[in-house]
Amino acid sequence: MSGAAESVPVTVIQGGHQRRWVDWREFWEYRDLLYFLVWRDIKARYAQSVLGIGWAVIQPVFTMVVFTVVFGNLAEISSDGVPYSIFSLAALVPWTYFSTALTSSSTSLTTASGMITKVYFPRLVIPLTPVLGKLVDFCIGIVIVSCFMLWYGITPTPWVILLPFLVIVMMITAAGMGMWVTALAVQYRDVQYAMSFLIQLLMYAAPVVYPASLIPAQYRAIYAINPMAGVIEGFRSVLLSTNPVPWDLIIIGALSAVTIVTSGLLFFQRMEKNFADVA
Repeated sequence: MSGAAESVPVTVIQGGHQRRWVDWREFWEYRDLLYFLVWRDIKARYAQSVLGIGWAVIQPVFTMVVFTVVFGNLAEISSDGVPYSIFSLAALVPWTYFSTALTSSSTSLTTASGMITKVYFPRLVIPLTPVLGKLVDFCIGIVIVSCFMLWYGITPTPWVILLPFLVIVMMITAAGMGMWVTALAVQYRDVQYAMSFLIQLLMYAAPVVYPASLIPAQYRAIYAINPMAGVIEGFRSVLLSTNPVPWDLIIIGALSAVTIVTSGLLFFQRMEKNFADVA
């Protein structure tokens, strides 16, 4: 009897160490959920609206018209030798993607509270959904910019091959800041109310309505900490030939973006255990 008792396997459940990094293998197993949520986000945005996908055209074009009248004609802000309309549009397309992805990410966990409190899945799926879903609007915006470039007879530079890298920097910046903001918004609901002010502040901290050439040389390194500065000025450089490729802004901005997304992942993982309790 004692020999039989000793042969029975015993399972001991112990509290494990808190995860300090993302389990990417588990995240990959839930890729179908991410695909479904991205598709739902796209469908919900266009399927039940009157203009549908036309909103992705109206928003940047109408904003471009307002900026051209106010900042181009009235304020007479420099556009680095190209028409202010295409100058502002080339900046508005990446900026609109960033701002809408960040805004949607900031409320993603609270709006998905029903899922979070009922089923288990990698919570990281939630803030990444708008980051991927807004790429549809971004691609439409790139088509609009291409049409305006044809209208003005502007050809992209050979450095247009840099565009995918700039898009990646743009995406990881939106993802990193989105993880920071949405994790904070679950704990502190007033973060959501501050988003409009934060987005507006970030817009004027990036060369959306003005060229980065106006920034004094001694401040460019500090200015480049905002990754969107390098992204936007890089877009203008490779597409419109406004200035040489701003390597200083791009390199510093890329390093800043990596820091933002890495710290965002760590902070998101740290706060994740409380999401179901406070969502």
